[in-house]
Order: sequence, then C-alpha cells, then structure tokens
Amino acid sequence: MPEFSSSVLKSYPVGTSDLSLADVSATTKALIRAPRGSDAAAALGVAFGSSRVVDGTLVVGIRPTEWLVLGPEDAVWSFADAIDSTGHVSKINFTHGRALFRITGEQSPRVLEKICSLDWADNMMPDGAATSASVAKVTCDIVRNDALPNGTEGVRSYFLASDRSSGQYLFDAIIDAGDEFNIGVVPG
Repeated sequence: MPEFSSSVLKSYPVGTSDLSLADVSATTKALIRAPRGSDAAAALGVAFGSSRVVDGTLVVGIRPTEWLVLGPEDAVWSFADAIDSTGHVSKINFTHGRALFRITGEQSPRVLEKICSLDWADNMMPDGAATSASVAKVTCDIVRNDALPNGTEGVRSYFLASDRSSGQYLFDAIIDAGDEFNIGVVPG
C-alpha cells in the first residue's frame, strides 16, 4: 500500500489547550456497503446514525446501507474480513480518500456551532451518534465518540471525515472557529 500523506500541509504550533484539534487522517478507514437485512448488515451491528466500538475499531452507520470502520489497520481489516461478503457487499479501503479530524474538549460544540447548523446538545448528538452535515460548507460525516483510544470514558469529542481535497480548508476553518476558545493543535 502507498505511504499515507495527509492533506493538511501547513505546520501549526502544538497547543496545550483543553480544546484540541488533531489530524488523524492516517487512521485506517474501511467503507462497507451491504443491503439492509443482510448477514453483513447484522454482523456490523450498528444502525444508521449510530456507532459502537468493536475490537479496537469504531464502527459507524453513516448511511442506511453504508458503514465506516475506523481504527488501527490490523484491527479494521480483521473486523472487515470477518464480515460475510456474499450478495451485494463491498469493502473499500477509504484511508487515502478521506481526511479525518478529531476535535476534543468541552467547548467543541461551541466551535462546531459556529461553522455547522446542527444542534450539538447532548439530547440531539449524544455520545455514539453519527450524522452528515455541511461543516464550513464542506460535506462531512460526523461521529461523537467520547471514548479515549484505550476504551475508557473521555471528554466530549467528535470525528469529522471529509473528502481529502477539502482537508486543508476544513482544518483551517475549524482552527479559525476555535480561536476564541484557545483551540490547540495536537499530534494525531
């Protein structure tokens, strides 16, 4: 597989704020498409608009018949390869085609509401919720995932996935929106 190269090309000083933005685009991303009611859909075990952590991966129902699986390469493909591929099931490596950012901190909804018209309240976007929306005029898949990488409960956090070609623009737009909240850029 080709070496991964981020679409975020600018350098940013590393921040130490309680509100952070990370470019995690190098995270392995698999897109799985399967018909409703199929064995594959049942094995994915996630309804449209929700997510769950399974064996070190984050499985997200991003469309009624599409799931995005995020995580370390071995874990993602181990999970994806175990899905029954009979019928109209496809598994696509999306790693190089999508930018992926993570904004973390209790003020993250305040940043996102400046550039996206969603209601970020807990009852509308609880931990585990997934949706799609325009963020700074870029179509994004958004997942709230408050778990830390080790699986323990963390602070409020959102993944934003967009087309790779919009990555630099979106990253800069989030930084601009978070400036008044002292957003810091952290390594992915």
